[in-house]
Amino acid sequence: MKRNKLKLLFILLGFFCLAAGYPGTWREKKSEHFIVYFTQDEKFAQDVLDAAEKDYRRIAYDLGYARYSEFWTWDKRVKIYIFADRDAFLKATGQPSWSEGMADYTNKEIVSYAWGKGFVESLLPHEIAHLVFRDFVGFKGYIPLWLDEGVAQWEEEAKRKEIKNLIQRYYDNDNLLLVSDIMKLNIEHLKGKQGVLIRATKTKDGKDGVLFLSANNLIEIYYLQSVSLIGYLIEKFGSQSFSAFCRELRDGKSVEEALKTAYPLHIRSIQEFETGWRKYLKAGA
Repeated sequence: MKRNKLKLLFILLGFFCLAAGYPGTWREKKSEHFIVYFTQDEKFAQDVLDAAEKDYRRIAYDLGYARYSEFWTWDKRVKIYIFADRDAFLKATGQPSWSEGMADYTNKEIVSYAWGKGFVESLLPHEIAHLVFRDFVGFKGYIPLWLDEGVAQWEEEAKRKEIKNLIQRYYDNDNLLLVSDIMKLNIEHLKGKQGVLIRATKTKDGKDGVLFLSANNLIEIYYLQSVSLIGYLIEKFGSQSFSAFCRELRDGKSVEEALKTAYPLHIRSIQEFETGWRKYLKAGA
């Protein structure tokens, strides 16, 4: 039995090394919270390590997680695997062709490849935010996609201004989904869907409206609204309240229950959540 397990381990190690296009084992660099495994570009690996530490501290502070930072030290450090190129990454992970990277919540791993523009500024903080958030809220309760992705996108700090400009444009043109719709929408069923999709909306003056959207339009609005809703909670009420919200989710409460408990004076229903968020947009946030 032990022999078979050892054989499997060698096969897996060989697979990863072969997939990366280089013989031998991974080289590594370590910091307080991360270990970067790489095969070729040492400077890029060091840049990733330095950026990861900065991102971790900023994200932990944003989400009210900073006091728990010791959970990512020593043998619990997050592992970042950097494959030599895109093909090696795709072969090793089985990710879809459009993927640039992935986060493994269970094993606390981030996997990508050595690409320049966007890796440090975008993908790295995005995936670190996924891990920090999931580490915080755990796996007991139901965490909807809009919340998980909203947090990760919000922590792509370099993109915040662009995202705010885009969501403002949708708000100005009355092209936003109802927050109650966001809460229950499963966009995985929309990918590749053809035809026109009809969704309810509210105009800026509070009137009922209807949107006629393609699947791609709907997915784009969904993701933009997701990050904007997270931005509203963090910018309007601060990281301590967001931390309380996360603890309620960790303890198994629904999103609506967690919102009501963490923001009792401001959000007592999903409708109030939407009203407050729209005021935030109206103010040009």
